[in-house]
Amino acid sequence: MKKIFINLTTAFMILAFSSCSNELDQKPVIGESFENLLQRDPNAAKGLLSRMYATFALTGPSGPGSSDIQTPDAGESGFLRGIINLQDFSADAMKNRWGDDGLDQLTTTSNWTQNNKFFRYLFDRVYYTVPQTTNLILALENTSVQNKALYISELRFLRSLAYYYMIDCFGKGVLVTTENYGTSTPLPEASRTQLFNYVESELLAIENDLPMTNEYGRVNRSACRMLLAKLYLNAGVYSGTERYNDALNYVNKIITEGGYSLAPNFLQNFSADNNTSPEIIFPLIADALTSQSYGNTTYLVNGSLNSDTMTLSNFGATAGWGGHRATKAWYGLFGATAADLVASQDVRASLFWTTSHTFEMNDYKVWVNGYPSTKFRNTNFTGTSTPTSFSSTDFPMYRLADAYLIYAECAVRGAAGASNSQALTYVNAIRSRAGAAPIVSAGLTLDFILDERGRELNFEGHRRSDLIRFGKFTGGSYLWPWKGNALNGTSIPDTYKLYPLPLTALDANPNLTQNPGY
Repeated sequence: MKKIFINLTTAFMILAFSSCSNELDQKPVIGESFENLLQRDPNAAKGLLSRMYATFALTGPSGPGSSDIQTPDAGESGFLRGIINLQDFSADAMKNRWGDDGLDQLTTTSNWTQNNKFFRYLFDRVYYTVPQTTNLILALENTSVQNKALYISELRFLRSLAYYYMIDCFGKGVLVTTENYGTSTPLPEASRTQLFNYVESELLAIENDLPMTNEYGRVNRSACRMLLAKLYLNAGVYSGTERYNDALNYVNKIITEGGYSLAPNFLQNFSADNNTSPEIIFPLIADALTSQSYGNTTYLVNGSLNSDTMTLSNFGATAGWGGHRATKAWYGLFGATAADLVASQDVRASLFWTTSHTFEMNDYKVWVNGYPSTKFRNTNFTGTSTPTSFSSTDFPMYRLADAYLIYAECAVRGAAGASNSQALTYVNAIRSRAGAAPIVSAGLTLDFILDERGRELNFEGHRRSDLIRFGKFTGGSYLWPWKGNALNGTSIPDTYKLYPLPLTALDANPNLTQNPGY
């Protein structure tokens, strides 16, 4: 078992949290106030902080069958599961075959409505995390708990991370802060720009208060800088003003000051012992014994396996759910046939299960159409491992390879201070690690970078945002299998650059308005 920060046995003994339908009325269920609890037991602070980290990694306080938010199926409601559903299955590289109402519409980028439960799950997750972190910040400010300044900075990061997905996925929301927390009247709608400006100000305020190194699984300065870089990288989409200079500045700080290096082997980042990788900047913790969830990497590992065509134990699993497969929009980046993938020297090309499966996905609901991705696995990279029901593979939310590719993109887009030769060095370091041939300077184009981001980062929760930033998500200029619910893809409207706000949120706060087109 890994030594991990999120010790749920301790955290959940301290308190449990309620969930309710009103996203702005999430209150802790405890027998005393946070302030009294912290004054009585200062050691409770770290457990409460751990609980806030757990809102991103797990579904609820009492094991895999519990959820912080209202749902008939706790396993569906995890933050990471929501990110993968909304960022990867809605894009070109991954499809799900289960046909579940809501998930099927994401897989086919069609018939999106305000009643889709998966939109609601992510929205509710944000507005579970935001009030809880805010309440805890207020409580800590009124105590003299040791390390309280650090804890508050970490909580402000986690709140900003939650808001980031509101900015990216929904483009609006309400702004819950320490100044208006507990307001009895519904808060006004906050625009995408207002949310952007708030998150930016929060991250800039805490950047230098966070340590360069922190306990594994906790936020450090580089994680804060990575979220800033992501915000600035997509600023043209989010705020209408491009900020590539700022994105470059922050990834350069990560690269030159963070102390990270590429893992010698690509697979080290996606194995059960990936806590040993020198590349991962910020993980979401998973452990088969102490942090079980159907909403963490268990969803990625088990969902991509099926005993009909695969040997589950080879990937450290005891069950295969037979749901997720890649499409040729991903593995086609390595070759035009299964033989091309097998012959490729690029290790990333080998991470697709081709035996008994077809290159073409003629029916996305048929398991053997398309290639399952074996990128995430529940086996140790070094040493032996025993298959388990749940995954012990941490999710690498941020890692150095992404910072390298952001640097390269900013350089190609003309960011001030960028070095094209340095960008080429970073890209070729990634390709060399994978066993792929290096590229020359003329090959470093925006189209290449988008493809390389796919080869390197697909199934890590970035793809939809990347396609939108590159102008290839909506419309018909770039098609992929089952885009718009058509076999070979069809045009989808620009309104799909944002998800609709859930009907439950609109009912809870009359100040919220629906996104155009829904």
